[in-house]
Parts: sequence; structure tokens; C-alpha cells
Amino acid sequence: MPKILIADDEDSMRQLVARAIAMDGHETVTAQDGAEALEILTRADGGFDLLLTDIQMPVMDGIALALAVARDFPDLTILLMTGFADQRERASNLNALVHDVVTKPFSVADIRTAVADALAAKKG
Repeated sequence: MPKILIADDEDSMRQLVARAIAMDGHETVTAQDGAEALEILTRADGGFDLLLTDIQMPVMDGIALALAVARDFPDLTILLMTGFADQRERASNLNALVHDVVTKPFSVADIRTAVADALAAKKG
């Protein structure tokens, strides 16, 4: 069962994504911001299959988190989420590190497909 870390400062979004992904049998852990997500990853020694993070968050945003994760846990697949076009542009510089950027708002089916694609690419 793949283990997925979800980082989003919006509680309702965290819960929606966690429930959607759990429908496919994935184990989920949630964090309120990038700093908390990095702390969870460090404690677990990177023991996750996927990091799904919002870009715009307080404390540590998703871009800073992706850079830290790529440095410390290079085998971890990263999927970003954003509702802002300018944030999506910032993420385009990370193509080598990030599997994809999912645009908010998205449906439950959209996020499940994005996660399935990211996990399949990891196996490939």
C-alpha cells in the first residue's frame, strides 16, 4: 500500500485529498505546511512513496519543500498542487524534480488520477 504525505494549509483541502486518495487504498499522512511535512519526512527517513503538496503555504511553501525533499530524499516522487497561475509558473522551473502540477480546483477523480500517474511513473 503506497504511503502518501499531503501538505496543504487549508484543512478542508487536506481532508478532501486524504479521503480521495484513501479510496484507492493508499495510506495518508497530512501536514499543515511545508515545515511540518519536512519534519514528518525526516522522522520517517523519507519513508513515503509520494509527496503531494500545495505550493502556496505559510512557514515553508511547496517550492521550498520540493527543493529540500529533492535534496534530502531524491527517490521521493513529488506532486504539486496550486490554484494560482503565477505559482504554476514558479513550479515550471522544477520540472526535473517534480512529477506534475495539479491545478485547483480539481475533482476527486482528477486528484486520484494524478496520484495514480505519479505512482505508476515511479515504478516505471
